[in-house]
Amino acid sequence: MLKLPGHNRYDYSPIVKRKDYSWPGGKRLAFYVALNIEHFAFNAGLGMDPSNRSGQQTSRNFAWRDYGNRYGNWRLFEMLDELKLPATILLNSAVCYTYPDLVEKIKARGDDVCGHGRTNAELLRPMWEDDERAAIKECTEVIEKYIGVRPTRWMGPGALESNVTPDLLKEAGYRYVMDWPLDDQPVWMRTRAGPLLSVPYPIELNDLPALVNRHHTGRQFAEMIVDQFDEMLAQSKKYPLVFSIALHPFIIGQPFRLRALRDALRHILAHKDELWLTTPGEIARYCESLPQGIVPGS
Repeated sequence: MLKLPGHNRYDYSPIVKRKDYSWPGGKRLAFYVALNIEHFAFNAGLGMDPSNRSGQQTSRNFAWRDYGNRYGNWRLFEMLDELKLPATILLNSAVCYTYPDLVEKIKARGDDVCGHGRTNAELLRPMWEDDERAAIKECTEVIEKYIGVRPTRWMGPGALESNVTPDLLKEAGYRYVMDWPLDDQPVWMRTRAGPLLSVPYPIELNDLPALVNRHHTGRQFAEMIVDQFDEMLAQSKKYPLVFSIALHPFIIGQPFRLRALRDALRHILAHKDELWLTTPGEIARYCESLPQGIVPGS
């Protein structure tokens, strides 16, 4: 019998055979918005380009990405303030000492902050274990210094891990990770230092792959958001689910895409009485409070 390499991080658990529970207030669908706030190297390292996939770094694609921090983030914050929506900030630690006005805005809003590596110009996956440990440590300490709260939540650059990333995160004091798009419910994962919660994060309902890699329009992306929401709201009658949207301000922050996103968010909020408007941190804390055996892997 063929034996394929595996990871042993979690066991198979079909949704139809799990124990039922509800979110706070008896809600069945949790909803959060994730903003990826990132800083890239100039003419070096990794980074996408709006018109080709060669991977070559240029002044043009650096400037395109920097547009998000100069303009896109501010328009998104205005929209979230208008709609009274919390956000989860996936934060490169290099942002903290490069864009101080963004740090002040994040702190003023009180948004949930997740470690997102030092910069998205590098990945953890090719690093030696000691180098990866040092990168996680630097990211954690810089965010704690500038934001004022030590992050216990992690979503790595590109959501690409090495074989030991979950182990290193748990050893560094992290309580949950968002790198594994395996489920629409939280799942406890195994590490060599103890359990680590995987909180759902969307790789499909994500503006980067949808708009840059698959070339959907902003309006098509908004339709995806609405279709995903409507379907998950119906499914949540049977199962408690997590619905989330991942946004990059240099992509979705372009004005011609913002209008469609605003329409989609208003559609969602028309059902806010049925939703738990939340953050991954609150989801994790709630899952930690549930009796053992309720959340898969516990």
